[in-house]
Amino acid sequence: MTDTEPPSDEQLVDLARNGDDGAFSELVKRYNRRILRVARNITNNAEDSEDVLQETFLKAYTHLDRFEGHSKFYTWLVRIAMNEALMKLRKRKTGKVVSLDEELSTGDDTVTREIAVWDGNPEDQFSQHELRELLDQTVSSLPDGFRTVFILRDVEELSTEETADMLGLSIPAVKSRLLRARLQLREKLTRVFKKKGENAFAFL
Repeated sequence: MTDTEPPSDEQLVDLARNGDDGAFSELVKRYNRRILRVARNITNNAEDSEDVLQETFLKAYTHLDRFEGHSKFYTWLVRIAMNEALMKLRKRKTGKVVSLDEELSTGDDTVTREIAVWDGNPEDQFSQHELRELLDQTVSSLPDGFRTVFILRDVEELSTEETADMLGLSIPAVKSRLLRARLQLREKLTRVFKKKGENAFAFL
């Protein structure tokens, strides 16, 4: 390892296991923003997401010896964050939460739903910041069960198998939820662009 080459996650984990708190601090610095983003996208609540962030790294530090290296360290962190975020959702007394065990149909009535075609470029009318905010708001409006799968697959880019394992779902269920999430996102965004009188291309 050279001075210009940062230590790998595996190296930092080994150092942290041997009592190097600075190594774990580096892991926190490396992933705290991404874990906070996951928590915020799942909980839709700033205070809850901060709690999830703290609990995630506290549990990761406490149970570092349980990380066996079969998956990426970040994937392991996401798993912890997901568990914490889902517990926050379950504890809420208001709002409808879609059960992660709920069976979802992938029948033709879902797949062939009519959706307006987006033509042109949304960047002609929206700044990058505006587009980012619009997409974030639309993702946040998805039902919890759909949003969770969409975040893991399309935002965090976990595999279908990793997502299924993380959520305790079958692979077909993950594919079904992801399809439904994408369809709902496209419908919601189409309505927004129609209201603004815009034409845009599909980025889903």
